[in-house]
Amino acid sequence: MATLQNELTQTLLDFIALPQADEAAFNALALRLFAHQVQHNAAYGRFCRARGRTPATVRHWQDIPAVPVNGFKELTLSCVPVEQCERVFTTSGTTREVKGRHFHPSLQVWNASMRRHFADSVGPLPVRMGILFPSEAEMPNSSLAHYLQIALQDHGLAGSRQLMHTEGLDSAALLALVQQAQTDGQPLALLGATYSFVHLMDALPEADLRLPAGSWLLDTGGFKGRSREIPMEAFYAQLSATFGVPRERCLNMYGMTELSSQFYDAGNARVPSVKRAPHWMRTRAVDPLTGQSVPDGQPGILVHTDLANLNSVTTILTEDVGIVTDGGFALLGRAEGAQAKGCSLAVEDFVQAASA
Repeated sequence: MATLQNELTQTLLDFIALPQADEAAFNALALRLFAHQVQHNAAYGRFCRARGRTPATVRHWQDIPAVPVNGFKELTLSCVPVEQCERVFTTSGTTREVKGRHFHPSLQVWNASMRRHFADSVGPLPVRMGILFPSEAEMPNSSLAHYLQIALQDHGLAGSRQLMHTEGLDSAALLALVQQAQTDGQPLALLGATYSFVHLMDALPEADLRLPAGSWLLDTGGFKGRSREIPMEAFYAQLSATFGVPRERCLNMYGMTELSSQFYDAGNARVPSVKRAPHWMRTRAVDPLTGQSVPDGQPGILVHTDLANLNSVTTILTEDVGIVTDGGFALLGRAEGAQAKGCSLAVEDFVQAASA
């Protein structure tokens, strides 16, 4: 098993390193990973067999059964014993809530995926950075904290620093970093949770936070009930006005604890922006009640296939509504009404089949 895991890890690292990959190459690797996960991920294997979807019957990545995102809360989804895993990323939530768990025997593939697509999607790099999220030392089970740590280590110039801790925003450090950028004219990048930017703007409404030319911002994750909610159009308008950064340089990263890769847009001059995936990911929109794909351009629940998800499952049914477009997808919001009910039924169906 360890030898097979190592072979698949190297295959994925080589695949991620390719300049691009065509549909046939993506499909072949997706089916290879599917066979591995059906055999070694016990809960997922039971679910797939109950559906009559096995390596003997599935011929295309779009037919690989998708696990509802809340399945990560209900069952253990891991090909290797969890005690052998180097890291466990957990979803955000209160201490009383059941959290989703994503087990990683190694972070090799996760790190390679993040590094490749980040460098291809944001910039200019390297740049002085301010991180608006607690550090990995403070939040070792946060995939976002790990992501931002890599960004800081790989691309942060001298003077880059952590501006937020578990106890909140370090306003003095933020103001000092902004003033340094204003004085020397060097671009500054601020990266963090969407709600962190709201806290920042609310905490310092009178401060001059305008940044030099070439600066850029990256938010991710939405508000999660941790700040006031702002419609996307108003949020990016306020962000641009506060920091003097064109909306084309106000970037958004879409990621999930249950995935091992991220999506990026090319700025938010118009919302909703189009999120783009690397060549080792695919996205489709489905009707949650039937699981069938909806035509491109029509809203549905997003399903992501991420080949970097080696140890869990490649294919995730989210609770996000979106429209698949040529080159990516536009995120419309969370499932409501009949769509939300369809997602809930999918979770119940998954748990019942995977627990049998």
